[in-house]
Amino acid sequence: MKQLAILSGKGGTGKTSITACFAVLAKDAVLVDCDVDAPDLHMLLHPEVNKETEFIASKIAIIDETKCTKCGLCREKCKFDAINEKLEIVAIACEGCGVCEFICPTKAITLAPRVSGKSYVSKIKYGLMSHALLFPGESNSGKLVTLIRQNAKVLAEKAKKDLIIIDGSPGIGCPVIASITGVDAALVITEPTMSGIHDLERVLKLLDHFNVVPFVCINMYDVNVNNTNRILSYCREKSIEVIGVIPFDPIVTQAMVNGKTIIEYSPDSTISGEIRSMWTKISIFLGV
Repeated sequence: MKQLAILSGKGGTGKTSITACFAVLAKDAVLVDCDVDAPDLHMLLHPEVNKETEFIASKIAIIDETKCTKCGLCREKCKFDAINEKLEIVAIACEGCGVCEFICPTKAITLAPRVSGKSYVSKIKYGLMSHALLFPGESNSGKLVTLIRQNAKVLAEKAKKDLIIIDGSPGIGCPVIASITGVDAALVITEPTMSGIHDLERVLKLLDHFNVVPFVCINMYDVNVNNTNRILSYCREKSIEVIGVIPFDPIVTQAMVNGKTIIEYSPDSTISGEIRSMWTKISIFLGV
């Protein structure tokens, strides 16, 4: 079983769009949307949910009114303003740190498990999909990414799938690290902007640290040819293969508005041809 991660240093580079195209070209893979804070792969792959599971990774303070003496000590010591003037817990602000439970003189406060999000196992037109949604304000995104990757591996083993394609979250933080652990290769999607170049370098350093083979794709390369040349020069210096350069074309937006990948919406377009070429190179490297 091979695993490919598709990453980007920043949002909006086209990472998810290319991931969805690879799903179409792979035809029978397991897809994982590891951008659990803001998942959107489902908008192009239209999964049919087979299983939904609550993700419990945090706690919330609960006040027992029968024991509470309204002394206000909990509100005084709470650093997150999670207890209001009526001495009620403000759920969205509570971090579950436990200070209120520790200092309550009458032991009126306890910490209870809180649902932090949901994970899903779904069927898509081109295989299977493991994905999730972390609720707003919740932490532990890395744990949720690890969970859905484990689910994906189980799915692949049961269904005898040879490939897992991972749509990672932007950046280099905890969910990204959880997305790339143990993968066989990573494709980094970048754009020819100053922030794009900066974040590309950070992602490549991360991949080097974890000994993951990197490939690079420059999306919308013709928006700034000078910056594109800077990226090409940087990758040559680091011996990193740039396997694709994709031009800007509004047809990609049209495809997304119609809920389709560019491969499905305009199979004969220049962009579709470039994405097919990238997929051929990746699949040869992975041996799938």
